[in-house]
Amino acid sequence: PGQDGVSFLGQVFETTVNFQYDSGANNFSSSFISFPFTVYESDVVLVYRYEGQADIGGGQTADVWSPLPQNIFYNNGDIIQYIFTNTFVDIQMLIEGNFDLSTLNDPGVLNNQTFRIAVVPAEFAATNPSMKELLEKMQVDGSQIEKIEL
Repeated sequence: PGQDGVSFLGQVFETTVNFQYDSGANNFSSSFISFPFTVYESDVVLVYRYEGQADIGGGQTADVWSPLPQNIFYNNGDIIQYIFTNTFVDIQMLIEGNFDLSTLNDPGVLNNQTFRIAVVPAEFAATNPSMKELLEKMQVDGSQIEKIEL
C-alpha cells in the first residue's frame, strides 16, 4: 500500500509592510518580498492579515488573523480590499478600492501591516484551512515563525 495521508512540508513566515501609492494603477502596494525558503510552482500561497488580539478568557489573549482577500467597508460607501500576487520567487501585498485611492489617508490600513504568509502543498490548501488549523498541521507555534524585515 501507499503512504497514509498527505505529505505535508508547508512553511510560514511573517512580514510587516508599509504601502506606497501607485497613481498609474490607482492602488497601494508593498515592496516585493522574496520567500526565505524554496517555493515550488505547484505550491499554494495563503496570506493572513494581523487584526490585533482578542480576549480568550482567563486573562489570556490570542492573535486574530484574517485571510486575504479582505474587504474594509467605510461609512461613506468606499471599499478597499487587501489582495496579494505571487510567483514561486516572491510575493507582493496590494490594496485596491472602488474610489480614487490617492485620497486614502488611513495609517491604520496603510502602515505597519503585518501579514503571515503560508506556503503549502496544493493538496492541503484545497481544504481552505484557518491559521490555527494550518499551524497545528505544521506543528508550529507563533514563536517559531520567521519574521522578515523590509
